[in-house]
Amino acid sequence: MSDLSWQDFEKVEMRVGTIIEVANFPEARNPSYKLKIDFGAEIGVLKSSAQITTLYTKEALLGRQIVAVVNFPKKQIGPFMSECLLLGAVNNKDVTLLHPGLKVENGLRIS
Repeated sequence: MSDLSWQDFEKVEMRVGTIIEVANFPEARNPSYKLKIDFGAEIGVLKSSAQITTLYTKEALLGRQIVAVVNFPKKQIGPFMSECLLLGAVNNKDVTLLHPGLKVENGLRIS
């Protein structure tokens, strides 16, 4: 693992958002969901796909606040364009999403 400079870290835009829509993503190679996430007025709603089906149901995700990187380039995943990257702790195929401990305003920056 290489060291990261403070300037590099400051470039990563990690923000809090609320999942407002969850759909199955049958075209994905691995079981996944398609998500729409509200990051507040400044950023708006972004789409993402996530391989989080082993620990989360669609119903459990709806309305949940998460942490995501919002300034990566968009990524085409099959027929779907992913616009942000959800952050989570990965244990084999299980991903536990990162989230604020208390409800906060959508769009707040993680620092």
